[in-house]
Amino acid sequence: MKYFNTTGTCWPNRHYMLPAAERLVGAREYITYGEYFVIHAPRQSGKSTSLLQLASQLTAEGEVAALYISCEVAEPLGDDYTAVENLLLDVLRREAAHSLPDDAQPPHEWPAAEAGSALLWALRAWVETCRRPLVLFLDEIDSIQGESLRSVLRQLRAGYNTARDRFVHSIALCGLRDVRDYKVASGGEEPRLGSASPFNIKVESIRLGDFTYDEVAALYGQHTAATGQEFSTRAIDLAYYYTKGQPWLTNALASEVIRRMKIAGTITDDHIDEAKERLILARATHLDSLVYKLTDTRVRQVLEPLLAGTELDVDDIYDDSVSYVRDLGLIAPGKTIRIANPIYNEVIVRVLTATLEHNIFVEPSAFRLPDGRLDLHKLLTEFIAFWKENGEIMLIKKGYHEAAVQLVVMAYLQRVVNGGGYIGREYGLGYKRVDLLVRQPYTDADGRRAWQREAIELKVRRDGEPDPLDDGLIQLDSYLDRLDLDHGTLAIFDRRSCAAPLAERTGYTDTTSPAGRKILLIRG
Repeated sequence: MKYFNTTGTCWPNRHYMLPAAERLVGAREYITYGEYFVIHAPRQSGKSTSLLQLASQLTAEGEVAALYISCEVAEPLGDDYTAVENLLLDVLRREAAHSLPDDAQPPHEWPAAEAGSALLWALRAWVETCRRPLVLFLDEIDSIQGESLRSVLRQLRAGYNTARDRFVHSIALCGLRDVRDYKVASGGEEPRLGSASPFNIKVESIRLGDFTYDEVAALYGQHTAATGQEFSTRAIDLAYYYTKGQPWLTNALASEVIRRMKIAGTITDDHIDEAKERLILARATHLDSLVYKLTDTRVRQVLEPLLAGTELDVDDIYDDSVSYVRDLGLIAPGKTIRIANPIYNEVIVRVLTATLEHNIFVEPSAFRLPDGRLDLHKLLTEFIAFWKENGEIMLIKKGYHEAAVQLVVMAYLQRVVNGGGYIGREYGLGYKRVDLLVRQPYTDADGRRAWQREAIELKVRRDGEPDPLDDGLIQLDSYLDRLDLDHGTLAIFDRRSCAAPLAERTGYTDTTSPAGRKILLIRG
């Protein structure tokens, strides 16, 4: 019985999966022409699955002998390039014995060679005995480090340049990062691996993309075809919205609904909503591996201004940080710097506010009305009191200092709303605000489930900046237009140097937006 896989490589006979050819666009053409190329994508994006499937298909078709290996086993050997090349040759031999036909097996013994050239001469000897053009997929190439990585890449380049007709027909290097300039991706402490690229023979770098909406629908449709259980159109829409097609998240949502929540009938958007929340709270392995990176200086350099909504002075160091964070998959591909998907968006904030939440001693049930709605007025009143007492102390303690105000506010809201509601967040470079939408389910007068929606816009005023009230009201009107709401809350927090104690600068009042909406104005 097939299922949605969330642990390691997918296999066609066990898992729902998309065809490799549809994901590795251009790979077959490069292989046909005997070219060397690079494939890169964040972890758990389906790289290994696609490469294994493509290698199997190519070999079965009979034109080439295509072999996949993982270089990850060489990571502990560090700069010992002799040990690394010997280990890789051993892995090649063992994998070939399992995956390639008799006429494509390597020679019984590798030729004798000097250290640092064993891989080159072994591959040349293999090509001489192989009855088909040899194609190699070297996965996790960036797990090899320093001198060892340099040695492997230079031997491949030497084979390509000096013995083209007697060397591997086509090679694809696959890793977490695009190795166009060959920085060591495993930690990044090392700078460039030399002034000249040791793999400047590549024809192209393929960035394995996330699933499109149609691919998500097709993947879920495989489950429907196999079992008869349908995903509603709104469920697929919401799953794509939350994941933006990130492969692991796409599979994880479906798996959570089917195997953990054990939904038997049609899967609805409410089920996807609950599954999303369960994944975030459980901090599954994939999500945990991402949040582990939040303390990395390069990651914080990119995420902190995103959370704070500030502008950036772009320079070479910052560009490298953006490239690194994008290769991790935390921010989306393309020129616009934004969090990759709403689930990552939520996870990042929850991780950064977790310690703050532990220091907020309120009971969510104290802010619930009898029908289940939030008592927003009481919540905000209590928050203002909390802010007067604890705001500046919590700001000093927070690691992401530029976004500290935003994180404290969101931590308080999360502590209260987490008892059953949801918080949607919109933030980004140059926003100069954070837009929050609180959604709380409740029982209406007819006994049916309904949703309370409350919009809050958060702005921070820093030294030298004018009062953001007028801009904030205009921006809030625009946000409320999109939400089709007739009321909202504007919260302005002052981070300027000010002699007056925080308690004397904090309070709230009612005001009206330019569009005539009722607005609750908070100042802190």
